[in-house]
Amino acid sequence: MKTVLISLMLLGSSVLSALAQTEPVIKTREDGVAWTLSTKSSVYHLGLWEDQIISVYYGDKAKAQRSIHGDMGNEIPVRGGFVEGTPMLEVVFPDQVRDIELTYVKADILPVDADGYHTLKITQRDKYYPLDVISYIRVLPEYDLIEKWVEVCNTGKKGTIKVENLQSGTVYLPKDIYELTHFSGIWGREMRPQTTELTMGVKTLQVKDFRSFGSSTFIVRPKDSGCDDQGPAWFGTIDYSGNWRLDFEKSSSGNVQITGGMNFWDQEINLHPGENVVSPKIIFGYTRDGEEGVTHLMTDYIREKIQPATHRGKIRPVVYNSWYVTWFGVNEENQVALAEIAKDLGVEMFVMDDGWFKGRISDNGGLGDWEVDKEKFPNGLSPMIDRINAMGLDFALWIEPEMVNPNSDLYRAHPDWVFHFPTRTRHEARNQLMLNLAREDVCEYLYECYAKLLRENNIKYIKWDMNRPLSEPGFPSADKDEQRAVRVRYVENMYKLYDRLRSEFPDVWFENCASGGGRIDIGMMRRTDLNWLSDNTDPLERIFLQYSYLGIFPANSMLTLVTSEDWHRQQPSLAFRFDVSMAGLLGVGHNITAWSEEEKAVAREKIALYKQIRETIQNGDLYRLQSPYTTNRCVLQYVSKAQDEAVILAYN
Repeated sequence: MKTVLISLMLLGSSVLSALAQTEPVIKTREDGVAWTLSTKSSVYHLGLWEDQIISVYYGDKAKAQRSIHGDMGNEIPVRGGFVEGTPMLEVVFPDQVRDIELTYVKADILPVDADGYHTLKITQRDKYYPLDVISYIRVLPEYDLIEKWVEVCNTGKKGTIKVENLQSGTVYLPKDIYELTHFSGIWGREMRPQTTELTMGVKTLQVKDFRSFGSSTFIVRPKDSGCDDQGPAWFGTIDYSGNWRLDFEKSSSGNVQITGGMNFWDQEINLHPGENVVSPKIIFGYTRDGEEGVTHLMTDYIREKIQPATHRGKIRPVVYNSWYVTWFGVNEENQVALAEIAKDLGVEMFVMDDGWFKGRISDNGGLGDWEVDKEKFPNGLSPMIDRINAMGLDFALWIEPEMVNPNSDLYRAHPDWVFHFPTRTRHEARNQLMLNLAREDVCEYLYECYAKLLRENNIKYIKWDMNRPLSEPGFPSADKDEQRAVRVRYVENMYKLYDRLRSEFPDVWFENCASGGGRIDIGMMRRTDLNWLSDNTDPLERIFLQYSYLGIFPANSMLTLVTSEDWHRQQPSLAFRFDVSMAGLLGVGHNITAWSEEEKAVAREKIALYKQIRETIQNGDLYRLQSPYTTNRCVLQYVSKAQDEAVILAYN
């Protein structure tokens, strides 16, 4: 089959939402071999060319007619034929042939899903081997977003197909000179914005040890396109909490190809007959309103479509975390004493951090033994929780499911439950090894521990921590074909563990922590209600960290504690510390037992003020008016959805 692309149908550009559109958001040309996917501001054109699905144009609706001539690239670029661009799919067939030749089979517009959106499903098939490649493109018009993912199937009756690379999606940008902004970092310096010109070649962003301290979110803009709230911007992120990868390739012709998904470094998936694999989603977006448009579209999308439905839109409580006072030395009396002061200040959620479980007197032991320490809590947790609840506070608890100390009953009984290679050193970090969640018995053990804990105690909030990177990803007892899929299975089971606990305990809030902001992504935001952005709580540092974070993620997902930390010897006032922490979800981690009456009065006043304005801060639209990266001040303006209230936080 050979079809020449001559013209594509364009949709109206005054669409405000999917419901307001007079024409479908996905439209098929009359001959059935070209498609137009339309959002509020953008259009995505696909068509058939010599039996290949080609991405023709992705960008502004108003410019589409002038940019529609000629194909830009394959919708599913593969390893095969001429080596052009970055492949999304690379496989090895049973006879060791490594090239793929795809041919078009069919396209379907799926029925409207539960969220009210349409999805274009395109099926392609290898010309010789039993390999089906199905691409999905879901259109979210009001957010100017498209979600992409890919399903790969072995449809044969014998033989294994080895998948060496499977990305989630590709888009091509019109010819131009572009700048890429992405967000990278290290512990204590998370989410630092980095901007660079995309020159000829490939720029790769990737994570290989499960932690990034940044984000897979990116923004691509034409160079010198104007201020932050003007001009075109393409943006996106990966809906995945494991190792991810993004490639930005600029060809000699000037086109830019953006490809992203799972990072297949040291990884493969073997598909036996009848088996399939589905990639995580990658989200692409387009706005005419620069970085400000990215902020509004992404934060609305996360608040309204991604965050767990049980707490979606609900006001987040003011929390107190006891770690900064008692460390591992927790007991009923010192926690109740802290809770009494916290309640007097206006706190609503009391978090008891590390140290409550068996053998946990330091970070050298106890992880994995998720039973209440009878020496610290001889009557269990319930009597203490009842006392704290009687004050009018909800109770929260810290856990770290994915790690184990070698000095623990669990490790002594099951040394094979951690990632390891038989002939290699088991590297410890923070006296920890990483449990192999790819094992079903490990996941079941963890589920039973935490389900029992939540059933027996009135716990309303879980702080889920993850304090070390991945090393030695060995799974010796697994089948040979599964050995290098261990990272994929780990993430799948980690998600299942979260989902299972959330399903059984829907009223429990979950906080996402990974040595600070080591694992902040859409995948985690689907399962947790708030993020611990950084272990760096110095207020001057937090101004920079929060400015970057709030450009991508909503304020109602960012927990910020008032502590005594001071990385710059500036000794900011307590009032200033509270003002900085009001930019998201306000919390306290200070040694409140040492506060003077004057300091307690400041805290009461600030917490009461925050409660008056938190609806607008947590759920309003954010305008980042001045950047601390380019000026000596930071100004954030929050505007309520009803546009009847605004809150301005200005820091010098």
